[in-house]
Amino acid sequence: MEKFIRSKKQKILDGKTSLGIEFGSTRIKAILIDEDCEVLASGNHQWENKYIDGNWTYSLESIWDGLQKSYQEVAKNVQEMYGISLQMIGSIGISGMMHGYLALDEQGEMLVPFRTWRNTTTKEAAKKLSELFHFN
Repeated sequence: MEKFIRSKKQKILDGKTSLGIEFGSTRIKAILIDEDCEVLASGNHQWENKYIDGNWTYSLESIWDGLQKSYQEVAKNVQEMYGISLQMIGSIGISGMMHGYLALDEQGEMLVPFRTWRNTTTKEAAKKLSELFHFN
């Protein structure tokens, strides 16, 4: 078992890892895996959308807060399990809710409220974006 832990620890130190982050409808989940797709650490943050001005949405502050808390939990797990701090990650992938979107401008400001799967107001926007990008 000690050899197994040492091997995983070295992969973390070498940055031979990938961090996956998923913005789900009830949780933000983060998972750190190695190059063999073995789970090294994970974290999550519970969140709930709010009904504001006719939209089910999440604030930009809650998005950042949840992302940070999920990552902190991954880093804490790495520290506890391998005795090292997480300094380098080989790659990062982010996914969001299947039926929602978050549109930001060049400064990172939200163009419209985060649209979630609970909204039924995205038909017009979806049509325009599909036409613009020639992709559904």
